[in-house]
Amino acid sequence: MKFLKWIIPLVILIAGGIFGYQYFQNEEVAKAQAEIETEKVQRMNLSSTVSATGTIQPVNSVEISSKITARIKQILVKENDSVKAGQLVATLDGKDFEAKRDQAQFKVTNTSQKLSRTKYLHEIGAKSDQELEDAQYDYDTARSSLEETESDLAETEIVSPIDGVVVGEPKTPGSMAVQGSDNPTVIMRIADLSQKQIKAKVDETDIGAVKIGQSATFTVDAYTNKTFNAKVAKISQTDVTNSWDTDSSSSSSSSSSSASVIYYYVTLDVEDPESNLLPAMTARVEIKTSNKDRALAIPISALKTDSKGSYVVKVTRSQDPKEPPILENCYVETGIYSDEFVEILKGLNEGDEISTTYSVTANSNQSQKSQNNSRRGGMGGPPPM
Repeated sequence: MKFLKWIIPLVILIAGGIFGYQYFQNEEVAKAQAEIETEKVQRMNLSSTVSATGTIQPVNSVEISSKITARIKQILVKENDSVKAGQLVATLDGKDFEAKRDQAQFKVTNTSQKLSRTKYLHEIGAKSDQELEDAQYDYDTARSSLEETESDLAETEIVSPIDGVVVGEPKTPGSMAVQGSDNPTVIMRIADLSQKQIKAKVDETDIGAVKIGQSATFTVDAYTNKTFNAKVAKISQTDVTNSWDTDSSSSSSSSSSSASVIYYYVTLDVEDPESNLLPAMTARVEIKTSNKDRALAIPISALKTDSKGSYVVKVTRSQDPKEPPILENCYVETGIYSDEFVEILKGLNEGDEISTTYSVTANSNQSQKSQNNSRRGGMGGPPPM
């Protein structure tokens, strides 16, 4: 009876310990499984893109300015008017140039008569060869001056050099049109809006993947739900600041440019049959640099890197649902990237399960097994009492 008195509580205590341990183990397994988010390795169509931002521009555009300095007399077109090449679009005040032409014409008439008299007198020996040459020179100079004044007078009529549309408000009549090569007065701007392009800046890390002829899509803020198409037409051979040309920049500017990000201009031809796009709109471009059908792929979020390279945490589940999954670092070789997925060339098979939980790490299959054994008490049974 005394013996039974000690045995019954001991059996109860052992049974409680076993039950508690199993409950604890089940809780740990459930917790471990709940903490691991996984995805299956699968095949899909991948598209790799390069992102860039640029500005909508007309392919052909001109700034109309004057070759002479004069006051604007008339503006014959207004903003958004369509014009043809050779069409008169503005006139300048030409009174001063008319007066100069009349004076030049009078001088031509005068020197022409003088030349005729000198030739006659030279023929009868009354004038020397030198006097004849001087008369001829005066006449030729007068003719040249007349042609110059007639050319200036012709410049008072401004015509469009291209077919296009007047973009922006032209200058108002009465304004002074100043000639010059550095800062001439722009009377109006005319652009051919039937053909547009994007001038985009591409980072130096991406420019190697961009090729002429690649297709692209882009959006603009004016049409948030509409996607436009484009095609790469030109890739600049120099960066946007010409930072490589150290001879044309100071040492301070060279050092500052070398520390900044390098961009290259990429020009894309735009498809805009409905003429929705306007000059200066900001375009957010996605250039399709490569495509691959049925590529073996995983989410980019599952990919990790260390000193050995890129790897994923492979998840192997036991047939016993009570057993925690085995985690194994699996190094992989990657291919093209899309926005959310990356191609796997080596290291994984279709259907493999991988962890997308960033905090999950595993050193090796063996270490995970050791961890599982420790959870089972090292020998597969309950801990010693």
